[in-house]
Amino acid sequence: ARTKILRSAAADAVEPPPPQPFQPSKQLGAVSPLGFFDPAGFTQVGDESGFRNLRATEIKHGRVAMMAAVGAVVQHYAKLPGFEGVPSGLPAAWTANGLFGFAGLFLLSGAVELAVWTQDDKKEPGNFGDPLGLGQYNA
Repeated sequence: ARTKILRSAAADAVEPPPPQPFQPSKQLGAVSPLGFFDPAGFTQVGDESGFRNLRATEIKHGRVAMMAAVGAVVQHYAKLPGFEGVPSGLPAAWTANGLFGFAGLFLLSGAVELAVWTQDDKKEPGNFGDPLGLGQYNA
C-alpha cells in the first residue's frame, strides 16, 4: 500500500517548468533610454552563443578603434628606428618603409588575434584574462 501511495505522489508531483529561452533584451547593457538596440535584427531569442560572439566582436572592435586613435596621435610625435623618413598619416602607406611597417603590423595583429586574444566560452565576452601576466585582475 505504501509503494502505491509513493507512486501516486510521484505521479502528482509537478515537473519544473522548462528554462526560459535566452533573451538578448534582458542582458547587461540594455538600459534606458534606448533599451535593447538591435535595429538590424542580428540577435535572436534563444541564440546565446550567437549573442556572445557578437558581443565579444563588438568589444574587440571597440578596443582596436581605441588603439588606432592613440596610434594616430602617437605616430605624429614618435618614430620607430628606420622609419624617420616616413611621412606621418595616410601618405606613409605609399612609401616603401611605410608599406613594410604596415605589413608587419598587419601580420602581428593577425597573429595576436588568432593566438593570444581568443575568447574563452567559460568567461564573459571580452574577458581575455591577464594576457601580459601583470596580475592586476586577480582578486
